Amino acid sequence: MSRMADHIEAFQLGMASQLLEHARQALDDETEGLEELRLLAAQLTSALRDVLRVAMSRGPGPVAPGCP
Repeated sequence: MSRMADHIEAFQLGMASQLLEHARQALDDETEGLEELRLLAAQLTSALRDVLRVAMSRGPGPVAPGCP
């Protein structure tokens, strides 16, 4: 089960990385429409949720400055 979870996490992190690159390109492209940017925002939100879930599943880690 652990290997499967590791595989899923690696996939989620890889997708988040690709989506981040896509977002960078979209923001540099002044011709992107509002609908495309809204879709991108929704996809980024989903990817961030997945990345946070991965981080939280690994247990407590270093605390970011300004966070309790």
